Amino acid sequence: MTDFDVIVVGAGPAGVSAALEAARGGLRVALLERGAYPGAKNLMGGVLYTHVLAELIPDFRDRGAPLERHVLRRGVSLLSADAEMSLGFRNHRWDRPPHNHSYTVLRARFDRWFAGVAEAEGVELLTGVVVDRVLKDGEGRAQGVAVRMPEGEDPSGGELRAPLVILAEGANGVLAEAEGLRPRPSPRHMALGVKETLALPRETIEERFGLEGEQGAAWEYLGEATAGLRGAGFVYTNRDTLSVGVVVYASDLAASGLMPAEVLDRFKAHPAVAPLVEGGEVLEYGAHMIPETGYDRLPLLFRDGVLLAGDAAGLVSTSPSHEGSNYAMASGRMAGQTAVAAHRAGDFSSATLTQYRRRLEDSFVLKDMAHYRAWPGFLEQNPHVLSRWPAAAAEMAEAWFRVGGTPRSERGAEVWDLFQRRVGIWPFAATAFQMRNALRILGYGKTDKLLEYLARNW
Repeated sequence: MTDFDVIVVGAGPAGVSAALEAARGGLRVALLERGAYPGAKNLMGGVLYTHVLAELIPDFRDRGAPLERHVLRRGVSLLSADAEMSLGFRNHRWDRPPHNHSYTVLRARFDRWFAGVAEAEGVELLTGVVVDRVLKDGEGRAQGVAVRMPEGEDPSGGELRAPLVILAEGANGVLAEAEGLRPRPSPRHMALGVKETLALPRETIEERFGLEGEQGAAWEYLGEATAGLRGAGFVYTNRDTLSVGVVVYASDLAASGLMPAEVLDRFKAHPAVAPLVEGGEVLEYGAHMIPETGYDRLPLLFRDGVLLAGDAAGLVSTSPSHEGSNYAMASGRMAGQTAVAAHRAGDFSSATLTQYRRRLEDSFVLKDMAHYRAWPGFLEQNPHVLSRWPAAAAEMAEAWFRVGGTPRSERGAEVWDLFQRRVGIWPFAATAFQMRNALRILGYGKTDKLLEYLARNW
């Protein structure tokens, strides 16, 4: 006798979406979370894209989803040591629902609400539970999980039985590795996000960012934002807090000898950022891993009786759009749909679960990941794009706009000299050609042929 029809490990966006979809298909679902409550161990504060959420819960706004602000302003700043060059976008159409489906959120609040919706629809949520391993029968098929309380609490353990287990355990993916579904990721393919939540009066936030009411801003910073390492800094506005942090590649951070907190402190102290965060009280600080494996390094997404979803499956946006939570919810939803189909067929083998991969391939998740499959490799081969080049652009802008007795004609020559020394025409042409191929954004015309020629002859 099984305890449940499906067990979902991890109550983040992927896990809750899977549990909710499976429960709506008439299955008995257990949703297991290691933290004291869903979101307790998640420090993400960023932008949530709500396309998938709207499909799952069309009236999520009316049901009290804890959204902070709708994103009206987006932008990116290129930083040198002392200067900032910014490109911003503001669209007042986004002031009206559905607000471009873009909201800032604090995951500790959002995940708890999201899991509550699943509970209300019949999902059994079990918190404070550690899953040690996936249980197998004599033929190696999943039969449930072995569980216990975290160390320092009740050490008693037990077993929960189900013919299907969905692993949505996040980037670390301990169970997925133990199951042989994915290797231990290399530091080259993992990023570390370090973040603080800073309390500020909402009036102060609105004044500093040019906002009113529920309007919000999402801003990213390149170049000196990460002390010259590959990555980016960010500032997102919440109702009465700011989410401030940096994301850097783990391998670069280790090679630099810098501590994560040092990189974050340097970012907050930059002249472009310091006035925005001045006076903010640190409410929380933390770090989390982000898989940057990309389409070509996706793990096995299923085996007999087991499915992977969200970060555990490496299903994270590798494009510049950063749709991590959206991918997580979409993959979780498709995992839940596959669970329902497997139960109807009475077959939990890989032959049936392969439809999960097909669902992903037919969706925006794997279509986008396949489209941008070359982007992670491009950034690895061209670290200067996120480090030296943004700083060089800010220096060139500084030289151009500097007031003094230098004739404008000579100012242009100074900017060109800076470009040649800090970037170089041939390296620029070669990198532009590679970037075009990685992003696949232009047709192959005369410009591409010129860039290809320059790249090959550099």
